[in-house]
Amino acid sequence: MRNAGTPGGRQGAPASVTLDLQELLPEALQGADGIGKADRCVGRLSGDLAAAAGVEDAHVLEADAGPARLCVHYDPARAGHQGLQDLARRTAAELAARYGHLRWQARDGGADPGRLAARIERIPGVVEVTTGAGGALHVEFDRRRVTAEELAEALAEPETLERPGSGTNVEQAGPAQTGHEPGLGPDRHDRDEDAGHGHGHGHGHGGIFGERSELIFAGLSGLLLLAGWVMAAFLDTPRPAELAVYSAAFFFGAYYTVQEAYRSVRARRFEIDFLMLVAAAGAAVLGEVAEGALLLFLFSIGHALEGYAMGRARRAIEALAEIAPKTALVRRDGTGEAVEVPVEQLRIGDVVVVRPNLRLPADGFVIAGTSSVDQAPVTGESVPVDKAPVPDVAAAAAAPDRVDAGSRVFAGTINGSGVLEVQVTRLATDSTMARVVRLVTEAQTKTSPTQRFTDRFQKIFVPAVLGTVFALLFAGLVIDEPFSATLYRALAVLVAASPCALAIATPSAVLSAVARAARAGVLVKGGAPLEELGRLNAIAFDKTGTLTRGRPRIADVVAAAGVTEAELLAVAIAVEEQSDHPLARAVVRDGRERLDRTTPVPRAQNVRAVTGQGVLAEVDGVQVGVGRRALFPADGPALPAELDRAVTRLEDTGRTTMLVRAGNRWLGAIGLMDLPRPEAATVIDRLHRLGIRNTVMLSGDNQRVADAIAADVGVDHARGGLMPEDKVTEIDRLRASAGRVAMVGDGVNDAPAMATATVGIAMGAAGSDVALETADIALMADDLTALPVAVGLSRRASRIIAQNLWASLGVVAVLIPATILGLGIGPAVLIHEGSTLIVVANALRLLAYRDRT
Repeated sequence: MRNAGTPGGRQGAPASVTLDLQELLPEALQGADGIGKADRCVGRLSGDLAAAAGVEDAHVLEADAGPARLCVHYDPARAGHQGLQDLARRTAAELAARYGHLRWQARDGGADPGRLAARIERIPGVVEVTTGAGGALHVEFDRRRVTAEELAEALAEPETLERPGSGTNVEQAGPAQTGHEPGLGPDRHDRDEDAGHGHGHGHGHGGIFGERSELIFAGLSGLLLLAGWVMAAFLDTPRPAELAVYSAAFFFGAYYTVQEAYRSVRARRFEIDFLMLVAAAGAAVLGEVAEGALLLFLFSIGHALEGYAMGRARRAIEALAEIAPKTALVRRDGTGEAVEVPVEQLRIGDVVVVRPNLRLPADGFVIAGTSSVDQAPVTGESVPVDKAPVPDVAAAAAAPDRVDAGSRVFAGTINGSGVLEVQVTRLATDSTMARVVRLVTEAQTKTSPTQRFTDRFQKIFVPAVLGTVFALLFAGLVIDEPFSATLYRALAVLVAASPCALAIATPSAVLSAVARAARAGVLVKGGAPLEELGRLNAIAFDKTGTLTRGRPRIADVVAAAGVTEAELLAVAIAVEEQSDHPLARAVVRDGRERLDRTTPVPRAQNVRAVTGQGVLAEVDGVQVGVGRRALFPADGPALPAELDRAVTRLEDTGRTTMLVRAGNRWLGAIGLMDLPRPEAATVIDRLHRLGIRNTVMLSGDNQRVADAIAADVGVDHARGGLMPEDKVTEIDRLRASAGRVAMVGDGVNDAPAMATATVGIAMGAAGSDVALETADIALMADDLTALPVAVGLSRRASRIIAQNLWASLGVVAVLIPATILGLGIGPAVLIHEGSTLIVVANALRLLAYRDRT
């Protein structure tokens, strides 16, 4: 929560406070399709706060993107800032205690999600049920009237469900609990429901031919249709024989469509399947049996191919879960003997032996051995990363999140030529790969603003089509034609107006883009962040750890006249290796890298630190000082003019300078700086070429340092000397001037600014639980190069979504008047189903996206 107004202002002045709904109502927001449908608890909370004394208004901010927030406007004379925050917490706690939130997942081949939703809605105490892609059901219920156990029992089909997540009171899992981690395990299937249609289209139909049953049935329908046409056109066969063949074509073409239409009607929904069946049945009644069979064949083949295409995108995501090995070699009980065990049996603290060229079975850190590890499956990095043991196993085990990237490893990555011993830090169900799969799977259920528009459009459009068709049945009262012609026209309009392509246009593109991003090491949490990322006008970057490496390095070494660089560094290392200051560690680490291995480093004695100024010590009997100018007394030897000018130049470019003097002899100066990442300048240039008009760096360092880094990497503007709340203000200012703004940071220190931005982007999320859970988009590797890929992919996805929407709406807009004016069912079917396949194929191009910036 943060204050967004003036709570300490003059009496009567308006003030406001912004509340983080994710903090107050996390369960209510889980799986919500944007804050506009983010559970009724949000409305209850805002209503209760609006009714409080002194409160003028309470409303939700940022409906379509970013973290869910509630803005409360109040009169400071009658209400207090802290009091409103306390009231919000109490009210949210009461709502969480009364209303439960459960998320269920229909399994492959199980009950239809729409039918399950209809069944649950009829249970007293159920407040709301929403369905998502992959068969997910989000259920809100009143705990005073029904429990989670009672809901599970009322479903009466627990074997068709798994429960991948829950809201409050997770112990109420009841009979539906399966014990599988969200989105993982062999029982996880997402092919029940066509994400594109937003309703119960089941593409994972079982049958005598398994998953391909629908496609085979459609093929049989086509073959029988062809046989019937050949019999009618070229063979002198009796009419009953032809009708029998066409009837068989009807059966195979309508088999799965009838099932889905029946489920939809039972759930009081009239959808595309129903329209197709009515049109086919009407054609048969009119004697146009061949056209009715053609309609069912094309619709079924289109539906089956559509399911295959969507399944291909989903399989690209599901394949992530299969990366980690199923067994691991473990050393336990100090015996030294490695025993193979299932990864599910690994415990935190176990030591796993990883042989060359095998995948790592668990997250952890290296305790023995060196090797290079291909981390592309998790982070998207194209170059293997060298791994070495941690210096202190006990310290690493106590704080595994602080382990250096050079020692940390992840499940599913591929070991190189060396043997590694890894101490496990996470269980298999909590590994980075497991969390990525879970979050990507959940992202499929979070619809984008465009998808919500098409869903609302369909709900209005389908009844409107039925009404239009009913009105067309009375055309004979206006024009002189037989009723059979009128009925045929009405049925043709039914076919033409079915918005199949529109229904699949957005989700197919979003799903493909999310899958492609995951392969590149970018986690996109749903359609809304994906669309917003493609519309950005500005990107703000945190400096430390984002545009820079996050630790000081030696940038410059300036030796005084008559002094070699080796002598200067050797003396400085001798003094600084006795200190634990970050700058001292940088001098020792980088100084040794610069020195020749044969150069001796003397030993310092009587080392003492002078707070805020530097370090004094004796080296070979000579008093040595390493530090700022203030460390050296004014009555000593003056700093040489040339060295003075060099130090001033270093300070002007943002360096932290350390002077070195031995006795009365100046040895030189060392300039340290948190250096820019090598890839930072290239990334900024690529973003500019992608159309990002404004890039800004936000830093807590002084403005001079910020300007120096900004100049090095090519950022348009730099803001220095900022506290975390100042970064929030800068993001607000950017949003006011530029519109959509992203904030790139580490997901922890920059969380307030990331929450304020249109899109929050965390980098290096593979090692950060907080970054994975809080950011809208996470760059898994500690590498900025994935950011232009994500931006370019989202812009391509936005273009494809627009193309799909215009194409699908255009086809409907052309076909409806064309069929009214006499276009037959056959041509309408060909155009209609062809447009659906074109839309899906266009979306699947995102799976093959390549960054060309």
